[in-house]
Amino acid sequence: MSAVPAGPPVPEQPASERRMRLTLFAMCFALFMIMLDNTVVNVALPTIQEDLDPSISGLQWTINAYVLVFAALILLGGKLGDRFGRKRMFLVGVVLFGVCSVLCALAQSDGQLIAARALQGTGAALMNPLSLSILVATFPRERLAGAIGMWAGISGLGLAIGPLVGGLLVDSVGWAAVFWINVPISVVAFAVALYAVRESRDPTVRSLDVVGTVIVTAGLFLLTYGVIRSNDAPWVSWDVLGLIALALGLLAAFCAWESRQEQPMVPLGFFRSRAFSTSIAVAVLVGFGLFGSIYVVTLYMQNIQGYSAVGAGLRTLPLTLVVLLVSPLAGKLNARFGSARLMLAGMALAAVAMAGLTLTGVDSSYNLMWPFYVLLGGGLALTMPAMSAAAMGAIDPRKAGIGSGVLNASRQVGGALGIAVLGSVAAAVTASRWADDTGRVGGVLADNADRLLPLVEGAQAAAIRQLAGERVWLLAAEAWLSGFHMALWLGCGLMVLAIAVILIGFRGLGPRPAVQPDDSDALSRAVEL
Repeated sequence: MSAVPAGPPVPEQPASERRMRLTLFAMCFALFMIMLDNTVVNVALPTIQEDLDPSISGLQWTINAYVLVFAALILLGGKLGDRFGRKRMFLVGVVLFGVCSVLCALAQSDGQLIAARALQGTGAALMNPLSLSILVATFPRERLAGAIGMWAGISGLGLAIGPLVGGLLVDSVGWAAVFWINVPISVVAFAVALYAVRESRDPTVRSLDVVGTVIVTAGLFLLTYGVIRSNDAPWVSWDVLGLIALALGLLAAFCAWESRQEQPMVPLGFFRSRAFSTSIAVAVLVGFGLFGSIYVVTLYMQNIQGYSAVGAGLRTLPLTLVVLLVSPLAGKLNARFGSARLMLAGMALAAVAMAGLTLTGVDSSYNLMWPFYVLLGGGLALTMPAMSAAAMGAIDPRKAGIGSGVLNASRQVGGALGIAVLGSVAAAVTASRWADDTGRVGGVLADNADRLLPLVEGAQAAAIRQLAGERVWLLAAEAWLSGFHMALWLGCGLMVLAIAVILIGFRGLGPRPAVQPDDSDALSRAVEL
């Protein structure tokens, strides 16, 4: 039997009420900006397609470059905060994010945009884990669950409101506006954090484990890049399987290296806690299923249904409003029902929502979609806070920076893999259906099917109508929908898998949250194996 030590209360002298509120505001404000950028760009993709003319792979890299760098460096971001000061490194991240957002807005080609998005991810990799660890260092135990609930709820709100904000900005100003909006947010977050946040660090961290950092960063990068390459190369090729095998080898080497270090990059003892390990697994599955599904749903709303960017964004309001209403209650719900029950309810709602969205067709009414958006919003609002509270409650508060880094890296890696895998599966199913349908039609269409395929995979209605007419577009739309539905079914399956993981992982730990306020013995009991 082993348990993660609770450690001394953090901080030793509680912050004033005013500073706690301002700190929570600054952390939530910054996190909102980070999460907003995960989805706000999705709505701008069709406009970016028209303006910068990227390939389908290049269009996906506009999303993946940010998520990939974010995920690869997030562990380092948490460790740097623990070592050199969480406030200091958080402020560096805010400045980086704001400056790189300007570079994104000024991009004149898809290559420039992708590079700027990658640099933007470095700022996010500092801000995201440190925003959570700063809360752990600021709030007393009895109020921490509520603060984490608000923090995680704002994270879900940023994901949910992205399509609406993006739509308004794209239609009224242009795609660059989805990046310009980050500048004033960065300024406000920096100013409030500079004033309100007290510096904290982990006094037990004396080194950065450079070797471990390099190994795990390379492993995470190659893992995601290998999956993304499946869009352009066969899964059995070296470009895909070779990269994935190399990545898994590096991650295995990282675990072996860390087990021998006195000051490891990631304390592997974290994973002896079933509450922590289960939360990490759920984070990967949530990122995988939700990020990938949101990517294809956005294309469906605009390219198949024909809504403008604003129209598509407005139609996500049911999801957004549910997140906004439920998230502030997450802390109280977590205290009453426990993290496991909230995650189970959230994953069940998300699974039903994704399954329901597979009923959509070319001419589906919005009335078919919005009830499932409500369910998806409820699932997101219940799962994210409970997952974060369970993970952070199961580790030593002094290790909050790297613990938060592990949690958020898991979600971001899952998101990058979700976009890559679900996008790849959708494209493969679309291509297969397109080949079958055009083969049955025969004639000129069959002869030109391969030339039209990139447009079909991107659901580019205007271009297909112009080149081949309305009848061919309807055929292309049906092919694309078959891939879209398959991606949603896979997302649904991942939510069901998450339910199984929660049932197994939290079995025997009881219905209560992973950590009880001001109770070190409860912490030890909650993470015992």
